[in-house]
Amino acid sequence: MLYRVAKVAEDRDLFATLYAQRIFFVVTLQAKGASFEVVPLMDARHFAEQNLARARREGVQAHGYWRQLFDQTFI
Repeated sequence: MLYRVAKVAEDRDLFATLYAQRIFFVVTLQAKGASFEVVPLMDARHFAEQNLARARREGVQAHGYWRQLFDQTFI
């Protein structure tokens, strides 16, 4: 099982495995289906930090949600 950690780009999201939270995937949704790319921990953290910065600009409520996910996943 995977859970969403951060939004990477349009139609691209960062996911982590539910049981072993140190395995990360960037999932790209396409008309033909979805593609999965395994990414290292530091790249996943970078994507999540970028998402936090973007959420901070968009509003406090969105930032709080993403901050909680970031803390649960990386701290």
